[in-house]
Amino acid sequence: MNKLFQAYQRIGLVPLIVIGLVLGAIVGGVMPDNVVKFFSIFGSLFVGALKAIAPLLIFVLVIASLAQHKTGTQVNVRPTLMLYLIGTFLAALTAVVASTLFPTNITLVTGEISQKPPSGLAEVITTLLGNMVSNPINSIATANYMGVLTWAILLGLALRHASDSTKQLLDDSADAVSSVVKWVIWFAPFGVFGLVAQTVSETGIEGLLSYTKLLAVLVGSMFFIALVVNPLIVFFKTRKNPYPLVFTCLKESGITAFFTRSSAANIPVNMNLAEKLGLHKDTYSVTIPLGATINMAGAAITINVMTLAAAHTLGMQVDFVSALLLAVVSTLGAAGSSGVAGGSLLLIPLACSFFNIPDDIAMQVVAIGFIIGVVQDSVETALNSSTDVLFTASADPKYAYKG
Repeated sequence: MNKLFQAYQRIGLVPLIVIGLVLGAIVGGVMPDNVVKFFSIFGSLFVGALKAIAPLLIFVLVIASLAQHKTGTQVNVRPTLMLYLIGTFLAALTAVVASTLFPTNITLVTGEISQKPPSGLAEVITTLLGNMVSNPINSIATANYMGVLTWAILLGLALRHASDSTKQLLDDSADAVSSVVKWVIWFAPFGVFGLVAQTVSETGIEGLLSYTKLLAVLVGSMFFIALVVNPLIVFFKTRKNPYPLVFTCLKESGITAFFTRSSAANIPVNMNLAEKLGLHKDTYSVTIPLGATINMAGAAITINVMTLAAAHTLGMQVDFVSALLLAVVSTLGAAGSSGVAGGSLLLIPLACSFFNIPDDIAMQVVAIGFIIGVVQDSVETALNSSTDVLFTASADPKYAYKG
């Protein structure tokens, strides 16, 4: 078994994921539903394992890093957060420009939306702040990353004066959890296989074809951010060719995020990639989970494009000042979207309210979001999650000097 696993590792994780993707598409397309349902278990187990280990990983890693932190060591958390904010705002502006250049009419539909959207931006921010002071045990159990980060930071700071043996125990615990994460990640090809098989089997292509132009604006904007705007941000920060890092992040983080459709589930993958890139553990142990919570360029694009499509469908003229205000609001709203069930889609009614679009129309737009979500949410998550590592590496001088 050991030799078999070593041979499996020698193939490489990314080629194995590509193989799993192709096989999953074939199985989902030709096999009967009961067979596909059996294979989809692999996807459920993989995503479940990542989501289960991620809060514990963050908790022990942040505590261990802060407890071991030496005074005077530069950790570059603040520059990374600035890049998160700039990237999200530029994504919001890109969505506004794309929606203006390619105005989209959408066929409104009715649909059952079980979640209740927030009544305003104040509710989004209040929810986010409330999550920060949630019970620490409950935060770990429910994957409330703001709560996990808050209590881990406080405990890490409190343990800076602990004995060397206590710090060693914390360090060993962090290493042990990190090892478990690496084991889980090596099963990604099986997880992707199951996820793709299920998606191909369940998704009706007819439902997506009626929203081709809307999807083109959404996905096109996200690709523009990933391949043009983000590289420019990285270049201005590092003065180095950004594309080797950009493609590494898209390949090793974006692919798994695309299929898991969960920034939270992709945190262990990003942590593993940050370690491979040689980034400072004190930095990425904080910025990666924080990025999964507040770095939401893809969400800002979704909110703006869907809102402006609704406005255009209703024949509304959106002036420049209103569009700029929408970009600011969607940037703030996207940063708080992790505290809202349903994420970016349920912030669409909030954005629509700035143009006095009725709630019933806004909720129909949300329903469209769920229809196209198999594509929109996958690309959005891939952009959001891969950018977490991209900006963390860009702000780390240790990586910047490698060029």
